[in-house]
Amino acid sequence: MKQVQQAEFKVNNFDLLRLMAATQVVFDHYFQHINPTKFGLYLNETLYLFPGVPVFFMISGYLISASFERSHSLGIYFKNRALRIFPGLWGCLFVTVLIFSFTGVNFLNMQALKWLPAQMVGIIYTPGFLSHYGFGSYNGALWSITVELQFYIVLPILYFLIPKKSAIYWFLALIMVFAGCYYLFQTQHYSFKNIAGFTFVPHIYLFLVGVVFQKLQIYKSRFIFNKALYWVVVYVLFIYTMAPVMHPIAPVAFTFIKNGLLGCTVISLAYTLPGIAKKLLHTNDISYGIYIYHGLIMTVIVQEKLTGSVNLFIVLLLTYIVAFLSWILIEKPFIKRKEKTIKETL
Repeated sequence: MKQVQQAEFKVNNFDLLRLMAATQVVFDHYFQHINPTKFGLYLNETLYLFPGVPVFFMISGYLISASFERSHSLGIYFKNRALRIFPGLWGCLFVTVLIFSFTGVNFLNMQALKWLPAQMVGIIYTPGFLSHYGFGSYNGALWSITVELQFYIVLPILYFLIPKKSAIYWFLALIMVFAGCYYLFQTQHYSFKNIAGFTFVPHIYLFLVGVVFQKLQIYKSRFIFNKALYWVVVYVLFIYTMAPVMHPIAPVAFTFIKNGLLGCTVISLAYTLPGIAKKLLHTNDISYGIYIYHGLIMTVIVQEKLTGSVNLFIVLLLTYIVAFLSWILIEKPFIKRKEKTIKETL
């Protein structure tokens, strides 16, 4: 008799999903900054059905909350988070300063002396002396690192405030409140919205969706485990049939349902044929490197006026090579120093 495959928390495809999410972000930024054509716009709209950053935030909430619950102390929790984020970020900053210096940027100024330490602790911004470099942002994708670090700090506080025996209802209420905050910020002036975007407030509802699914252990559900195809179909049909109806009338409700379905789809993909990611990637997780380096590569291409000489394949190839080097030389050695709770990465 054929043995029935059982759902296990650690056996999943999150590494592969993060790789795909990071690649979607590369596509998005490529068609914005390198090749803003109508074809790119249409392709981008299709790829944005599964937007990389929201997928990252949901996966992060799912895995980081599980890691926090299994950590023996806050010290271990924060140590593990720091080892995952900062070594790779510092390597990226070193490469950034090196390449920018070779392309004419002078870092011997007071702005740079304030800017670099801020970047090293995850306070990401583009200083005045870099505002005219490339496409105006020294590395546009890094804004989410600031937000992610805030998630790590806020999560223990939210756990501390959980009412007894009401954890799920507590987190569901927070999701609705922060989803409302997201749309409230969207109606504000651009400058305010831009500043608010660097805080956790308009983004954490996505992170909390992952937290709720982790606490419910939905990966064990027969409606989730090995059911990704059904969820993909339901999610896509909802977007195309309900968006024209609900979006202008009830944007908060639409977003709440859409991201709930997206979360279910992501978790189901992670636990459908689990183990595929390990077979394909051999436990190599280059998604973080893809995310933090692709913006640097593109802004240098724009600065050096090479947009007519490169295509998407070249950008992807360069990004994957640098990301792999970052994983092998920097990220993986530091991840091995983490205290064991569960196998998780950003």
